[in-house]
Amino acid sequence: MKTALKQALQAELNNILYYWSSYTVDEQSGGFYGRLQNDNSVDPYALKGAVLNARILWTFAAAYRRIPKEEYIVLANRAYSYISEHFIDREFGGVYWSLNYTGQPVDTKKQVYAIAFTIYAFSEYYLACKDEKAKEQAILLYNILEQHAVDKNYGGYFEAFTREWKEMTDQRLSLKDANERKSMNTHLHVLEAYTTLYKAWPDAQLKSRIVDILNIFDQYIFNHSSKHLQLFFNDEWQVKGHIESYGHDIEAAWLMQEAAEAIQDETLILHFKQLAIEIADITFPAFDKDGGLWYEREGDHLVKEKHWWPQAEAIVGYVNAYQLSGEEKYLQQAVFTWQFVEERIVDNENGEWFWGIDENNQVMQEDKVGLWKCPYHNGRACLEIMDRLK
Repeated sequence: MKTALKQALQAELNNILYYWSSYTVDEQSGGFYGRLQNDNSVDPYALKGAVLNARILWTFAAAYRRIPKEEYIVLANRAYSYISEHFIDREFGGVYWSLNYTGQPVDTKKQVYAIAFTIYAFSEYYLACKDEKAKEQAILLYNILEQHAVDKNYGGYFEAFTREWKEMTDQRLSLKDANERKSMNTHLHVLEAYTTLYKAWPDAQLKSRIVDILNIFDQYIFNHSSKHLQLFFNDEWQVKGHIESYGHDIEAAWLMQEAAEAIQDETLILHFKQLAIEIADITFPAFDKDGGLWYEREGDHLVKEKHWWPQAEAIVGYVNAYQLSGEEKYLQQAVFTWQFVEERIVDNENGEWFWGIDENNQVMQEDKVGLWKCPYHNGRACLEIMDRLK
């Protein structure tokens, strides 16, 4: 079972990377296209987002570290150069949220989430090719976040700022999010970014910040009664709203553990290994009978959609739980979810993965490539399984 899963996801990684190298490179205006529809038709005038471009860079750099194909580092170089030249704000620091198709800034807000993904990508790129400039830029962005985004009264990170790092009334990451000052999602990806930066730059102060974020997850974000993550908070860490996001739960399960392992804190490692299993256990009821993971629950309302990215995170999270416990039920769930992905989420005609399956069991007609639709969740899942099931 393990060998078959590893071989299947290694083959799928090749398919994913082939898709992004074949269809998304913007030869006319530079960088990568901002939008492709389900049938791969290109919108050459679409906005280019910082998150998408950082995720492309991370994916090709991470792939090159495992599989040193020249084409992967060429694409990583392209993404790194484009982000460096167009997304970095050289006057006020940080990263623009979006550009027009020619590479000119459109939305200049400083979303901490997007800056975190750029740190994550630059750090991975450094690990792949040892480009010192990339590491320097990642450290600079880290210092900027620490200077401007930290809540010095209650801890953690605020969501967003103007270009000049002033307060904003609307701090939402997306239209579906609550307009609150702090979120689980941003903290999870700051943690992820800092973990990878630490692998490139084992700085003592950075290590202490990783410890701080892990403590925030343990004290405020992870609900030790329900075993779910809480999503939105005010400055004082009071919970705002009650949504269970199953993909984020299982993604955080292994990312928190990875952060503790990266800084080699044995107490935190043991603690977050235990939480990883607790989260895997509580997430079991969120799988449909076909192996797909539901999207989220708000109160009594279950959103019966199965988006691509929670499936990818579930595969990693349940293989991780299997590795921690040795219990076959976790590995079986990972395999079952992969079978669902293979049958319903992978687009065998046009390539890549569909956005998801809706509550009527139909393919969701969302973009194949967009501000949010990227090669990072599914590409990373493939890489993780290749590393874990050796």
